[in-house]
Amino acid sequence: MNNKQGKQPAIDMGALHPKLIVGIGGSAGALNAYKALLDALPSNTGMAFVIISHMNPKAHSQLAEILSRHTKMTVMAASKAMSILPNHVYVIPPDADLFIKNYTFKVISPRSGRNKQIDVFFASLAEAMGVRAMGIVLSGYDGDGTEGCKHIQANGGKTFAQDMSAEVDDMPHSAEASGCIDFVMSPDKIPGKLKSLAAALKTLETKKNLS
Repeated sequence: MNNKQGKQPAIDMGALHPKLIVGIGGSAGALNAYKALLDALPSNTGMAFVIISHMNPKAHSQLAEILSRHTKMTVMAASKAMSILPNHVYVIPPDADLFIKNYTFKVISPRSGRNKQIDVFFASLAEAMGVRAMGIVLSGYDGDGTEGCKHIQANGGKTFAQDMSAEVDDMPHSAEASGCIDFVMSPDKIPGKLKSLAAALKTLETKKNLS
């Protein structure tokens, strides 16, 4: 009798990770932009989406529930040590700073400062994901997201700002004026560009592996 067992097929852990992680920052007027973006997104992109929205620190956020009506992807609030999975949408909890490391979330509450949650997350995303980091700045007041987009761009990722469709254009204009934005688009057009960027990255990596 042959007791030698066949080798079990190796699990490709990389297949469990998102192709890209897309940070989406918004504030006043951004709800309709979130909806338009999700309405235009297929549910099987292989990407993960993290929405960083300014909200009242003491409020009970219903954002995840509202956005779940606009996508077939799972939508949930991010929590400590939660794994980041492809084809999922995550929403920052109130009064928290959100970080990413090794495809998991780190949550610090209460948040460190006023309305800098987008910069904080984008900088963490840039460090963790490099060329696989995408940052999107949507409608909102002030300039949160600008510094974070600089980090993403410096680490090889790509950045977006909402075009004139923004209900409040302070945040996207601040980012665009800084020179750290690669694409200025309406939310419903962004998914097509994300798809082409993911395809281009895959082609580039395939060529590297063959060389």
